[in-house]
Amino acid sequence: MARRFALALLILTLAGCGGREAADSGAGNVEEAAEAVPTHLGDCILLDPKGDVPEDVYQHGDVVRTDAIPPFTKELQVYGLKLAARDDISDDFMRLVAKTIAESFPRDAGLDAGLQREVLANHYRYNALIPVPLGDDMSFAEENEEQWAEIEKNNSVCDIIMQGTPVGPEGQVMEVVEHILHYVTDIGLHYTFPDVWGISEDSELARAMAKAGEEGYYQLDQYLDFEDEEVRFRVQMQEFAYWFISTAWNLQAPYGPVWEEEWTIIDQEELREKLPEMYAAYEETAARVMVAPSLETLQEIGPTRAEERGN
Repeated sequence: MARRFALALLILTLAGCGGREAADSGAGNVEEAAEAVPTHLGDCILLDPKGDVPEDVYQHGDVVRTDAIPPFTKELQVYGLKLAARDDISDDFMRLVAKTIAESFPRDAGLDAGLQREVLANHYRYNALIPVPLGDDMSFAEENEEQWAEIEKNNSVCDIIMQGTPVGPEGQVMEVVEHILHYVTDIGLHYTFPDVWGISEDSELARAMAKAGEEGYYQLDQYLDFEDEEVRFRVQMQEFAYWFISTAWNLQAPYGPVWEEEWTIIDQEELREKLPEMYAAYEETAARVMVAPSLETLQEIGPTRAEERGN
């Protein structure tokens, strides 16, 4: 339950702020609401590109002050993912998250540079914006409903990265890794490799998720509390994608949440054995553009489970 906390918190915040439809159509205006067309897939992913793609998609900035995205007061742009925070967030934490993102997309001869640039370009095109709150405090969104509605309307906001987690330091590494992966799979991979990573019922990811559910490797019923079917499906898919990639990177054994029963596959070898079709598709797509961040950087973010417990 704790691993899902950030996403549930964001969904509740968005619902409390009135939702995207109210912002787009005008409260109480039934006629305009009826004529409104969808702007986002699964209440997260922009359907039409809004952002400009720079010539250098590997731009890695520093923390800068901004008044362009209130109620946030500072931002850090890295590889098309914009981290947005308020003054209570450490600049060093934002820099560490940015370092993790950059390390996941090395300009390495063993990777496909053209495909990698396309993934990063899609982060820019669809305005990927990652809120970074202090722990579970999202009160700033509720207190600034109109501003938050504008952020939702103009960006792809799929989850948050908390500085400090409800489960303590041992949850910090996967808090960062998981939610970076949510944005990369929901936006970068979704648009670059739609047949494999698309948030659609006929993608390879969807077929693998269904198989994992049938075989008992992935508990889809964890998300039945999401009433909107499109939102529920998108959430199930992004969570499955996180479990899959982080397991392929062999990060679940040292950093994965032991309190979760949602996912049962332990490591890359078992993943390859139990979901071979998806693993082959992963090797032809995501594995050609990104890698696991370094263990040194993960150690900067937080301890392994064994370290936290003194084992």
